[in-house]
Amino acid sequence: MEIIDSHAHLGYDSLYDQIADVMDRCKKAGVIKVVNICTDQKTAERGEKLSKAYPHIHNVGATTPHDVLKEGEKDFPFFAKLAKEKKLVAIGETGLDYHYERSPKKLQQEFLCRYFALAKECQLPVVIHCRDAFEDLFTIADENYHNLPLLLHCFTGTQKEAEKALDRGWKISMSGIVTFKKSTLLQEAAQFIPLESMLVETDSPYLAPQSKRGLSNEPSFVVEVVEMLAHLKNISSEQVAAQTRDNTMAFFKLA
Repeated sequence: MEIIDSHAHLGYDSLYDQIADVMDRCKKAGVIKVVNICTDQKTAERGEKLSKAYPHIHNVGATTPHDVLKEGEKDFPFFAKLAKEKKLVAIGETGLDYHYERSPKKLQQEFLCRYFALAKECQLPVVIHCRDAFEDLFTIADENYHNLPLLLHCFTGTQKEAEKALDRGWKISMSGIVTFKKSTLLQEAAQFIPLESMLVETDSPYLAPQSKRGLSNEPSFVVEVVEMLAHLKNISSEQVAAQTRDNTMAFFKLA
């Protein structure tokens, strides 16, 4: 079984400081590629080093909606340069988060539009973080990023929101949250979403799956997400792994 973790933060200290062991556990678990999300200059510089040392690591970059107030203006030119130099396979994670609203809504929306424009200029897909903000996301995307490749990472929305995303041709990624015992609504949404539109991820070092709760998450743990989706869809883990792997390769245009 060969799996791709479509979203991990390998540049964060807890993973970066033990990267050789993390990569070794990936290999043993059948995780053949990791899409590494860089959220600031430090993690992006680390990501560049990682992708040189490990060709199966591919970098994505942007300032998160949480951080645009403090870092957005400073880091946008940095990520734009990386994108134009073809050092990123996607723009992200950008988006909207109204749950915590650590940055003002209007500023989040402004940077989302700027990252959409950058993605179009560089012909790259976009990875989106969205929490409690789907209606604004749909509106802004329809106006600024219509009919272009977009991935909803770590989806926690409703089946209705999933349906609206699928209507737009978007991909949807499931994280360890889908394995949590109380995630019944998300599990119902996962049953509804076609496997052809689905990716899997860990969002390491966050959101360790149910059997690893309390531990620092890492890409090898994505196996449990695959197994839960197989259970929910009543198909084999190998089918889930193969289809989500192919979906990830196609979305990010990975070799």
